[in-house]
Amino acid sequence: MSLRVFVSCLALTLSGCTRKSDDTAELSAKVKQRLVERDTKLGGYHIAGTVKDEGLDAVPFSFQYRAPQRMRGTLGAPASRIFAWDGTHLFEQLDGEKRFTTFKSELPPAKLAGFLTETFGVFTPEGFRAPLVSRGATLRRTRHARAPEAVELSLTLGEEAGGVALVYVLRWPGLDFLEKRTRAPDGTEAEVRMDEEQCDEALGLCVPKRLTRWLGGRKVGETVLSRVDLASPPPNDAFTLVAPEGYDVQTRTLVESAAQNPPSGG
Repeated sequence: MSLRVFVSCLALTLSGCTRKSDDTAELSAKVKQRLVERDTKLGGYHIAGTVKDEGLDAVPFSFQYRAPQRMRGTLGAPASRIFAWDGTHLFEQLDGEKRFTTFKSELPPAKLAGFLTETFGVFTPEGFRAPLVSRGATLRRTRHARAPEAVELSLTLGEEAGGVALVYVLRWPGLDFLEKRTRAPDGTEAEVRMDEEQCDEALGLCVPKRLTRWLGGRKVGETVLSRVDLASPPPNDAFTLVAPEGYDVQTRTLVESAAQNPPSGG
């Protein structure tokens, strides 16, 4: 091979690598921007339905959200458990025990955010919270049975999360949730699939109405939403609870040593 041909081939190779790197960076920037836009569109909503695990009865739940960081989740009926965060205080109402607790927070902001995510994550189905495009995540365009164009987001969680490999598949360009796959270091594979969705033309997005959970290829649970209201943000006072008459009322403080666990009953 002549020197001129070699240099030409080398230039083409380097150009291809640069182009691929540029495309990846551009896709990552677009995905991050669109996820932020999607979160903004989902700035207030009310959902309700049931969650069922294999071998157990379906449990009713509801969840209300209003940006920024106002949340209210109800689990079970008629003896329900209610958790609410009004931006300042966390409320816990246990109807079965007739106990009402107000928590004030002394947690640092990062610890508080993690605590709230842990407490209210059980009420928030996939598709209503955006996956985190963290450093080390890889993105590529793909296809899906429910989307001619999709994006696959892959990352491996750190040791504190067991080193689980995580893959999200999102419809392009709205980044609607399609599926999530996980693989543990021991080879155990799990999946969450979107089987039915509700689309909002005004917002330009879709959210799941029915999600199924799979483990090793076997269905082990599902979440079915009977109510999805994306157009009417709950009022601010919906997140400040008042103790019902006859309940044991307590006041507690969230401190760093308690940040590892949600309130009792959570």
